[in-house]
Amino acid sequence: MVRTRLTWLALIVMVWASMMSFGGVAAETVMLYPNIFSDAPASLDRAREFLVHGGPHDYFPPLGASVILSSVAATLLTWRDRRLRWWVAGATAVFVVCEFLFSAVFFWPRNEIMFVDPVGTHSPEYLRQVAAEFVAGHWVRFAGGAVTAVLAFVALLKFVRSTAPGSVSAPAPTSASAPSEVTR
Repeated sequence: MVRTRLTWLALIVMVWASMMSFGGVAAETVMLYPNIFSDAPASLDRAREFLVHGGPHDYFPPLGASVILSSVAATLLTWRDRRLRWWVAGATAVFVVCEFLFSAVFFWPRNEIMFVDPVGTHSPEYLRQVAAEFVAGHWVRFAGGAVTAVLAFVALLKFVRSTAPGSVSAPAPTSASAPSEVTR
């Protein structure tokens, strides 16, 4: 009973956090990125001026950590259940690879170039190239977030169906008053 409740909690947090993360990436895609990357390097300078008191760097690291922690917990709690194991482990692996590792290897160095290095350090041509690479690589993160959210949600649905009273996986009770089957 305690394990079921812990699994329920871990899956709910995992689904919530992964959907919040994907929603944030989707919002960035349509609201921020057209403004940040439309006319590099001038648009990068405007983004530096605008994103002073808060930005994606304040939102995604703690949210990503909550996705990873809840995913690891959910993976450990569901590992013995074959119906859930690969849905949860898959969501965890996709998020870690596409969101965390890909970001660390691909996005973080480009963020340094575009937003941390002093203005004038890099040529306009190089900044345009880095901005184009960033936007192209963003679709890996976008797809990874979508896949993670879907896999996590499917795992939650399967868990809810398997633990609900009178679940589909349990045999349905037979009723004495049920109409008899008609044969032809």
